[in-house]
Amino acid sequence: MGVQTPPVPNAPAASPQTDPNRVEPANDVAELIPNGPGAAAILAAGIGSLALGVFAFAGDASPAVKQAFIVWNPTGPLSGVSLAAIGIWLAAWFLLSLLWSTRDVKLPRVNLASFAMLIAGLLLTFPPFADLLQGK
Repeated sequence: MGVQTPPVPNAPAASPQTDPNRVEPANDVAELIPNGPGAAAILAAGIGSLALGVFAFAGDASPAVKQAFIVWNPTGPLSGVSLAAIGIWLAAWFLLSLLWSTRDVKLPRVNLASFAMLIAGLLLTFPPFADLLQGK
């Protein structure tokens, strides 16, 4: 069997506080960093997606709104729709990141709300669904 080495006299026993090989759990670090800025980015993405869907639907449903969204003639109202949605997304991200910069928020709620807005925005840009809502 193996050779055992005798203990070193006057040496302290290895403990969790003095063990140089001990690695602290990662969750200690995670508790120090607030999740608010990340949650702000996630929720802003959902808000921007919903804004894109609402603007696309409004541009398709109303000739006056369609005309107002035309920023560059070759693309038609898509240029204004996407530009306005990007503006809403950036504004939401900026405001939410200011509000939540030092906070911890409930991520499951933020994720659920963002996913719901993403799905709604996607449905509003899907022509068969938009036509169904418009009664076409």
